[in-house]
Amino acid sequence: MKNSSMRLAALVCALVVVVAACGDDDDDAADSATTTEAPPSDLEGTVTVFAAASLTDAFDEIDAAFEEANPDVTVEVNYAASSALREQILAGAPADVFASANTSNMDQVVEGGAAEDPTDFVTNLLQIAVPAGNEADVTGLDAFADADLLIGLCAEEVPCGEFGREALANAGVTPSIDTNEPDVRSLLTKIEAGELDAGIVYVTDVISAGEAVEGVDIPAEDNVTATYPIASLTDAPNVEGADAFVEFVLSDEGQDILTSYGFGTA
Repeated sequence: MKNSSMRLAALVCALVVVVAACGDDDDDAADSATTTEAPPSDLEGTVTVFAAASLTDAFDEIDAAFEEANPDVTVEVNYAASSALREQILAGAPADVFASANTSNMDQVVEGGAAEDPTDFVTNLLQIAVPAGNEADVTGLDAFADADLLIGLCAEEVPCGEFGREALANAGVTPSIDTNEPDVRSLLTKIEAGELDAGIVYVTDVISAGEAVEGVDIPAEDNVTATYPIASLTDAPNVEGADAFVEFVLSDEGQDILTSYGFGTA
């Protein structure tokens, strides 16, 4: 009788251990499911982003990824020269986020009370762009002093125009300019079409153009690094959406998208 009692007790203990183990597995599975499932987004409405023209391709992908993560949000982007966007913002244009291709335009927006605490989020470098085939045989910045070539720059008040002229000054070159374009994408379009022999754009623009243009490197001692800041705007119609968009741009996912288009980390 004693042996039977002992066997019964052992059996009960074994069953308890099995049940406890199963419970742990279920708990682990539940915990795993809980931690891997993304929380639903409570953001909604439209997020209006004013972004430098050189960000077009990268921000198109960022916008799509942000909308996918926030199904009730629509992102609308106004791409233009940073100086033009600055003027629109200071004139009261309704916008939630400003992403500038240089710090000076952002500084003016902050000084005007339209933004606070901008964050640098990427960098960019300049590159000479020539039409595919480089029939003019442009090899460096010296070509920009050749009056026989068709040469284009961004307008002087535009970041790529300011930086391009700085690079030429660094190289001791006085350019013979045939056109000053309102933004870098306008300049790139003319180079792609073969209307210009050369222009100074960003590395990211040459990458985006694919086989339509070729890039000629500018020596490091003459090149200029463009630093891009981003900020939510003070009078943003969608404050939560603006802050969330800026956070997404600064996140690992946002940064991975930007670097895939040739931008450097800030």
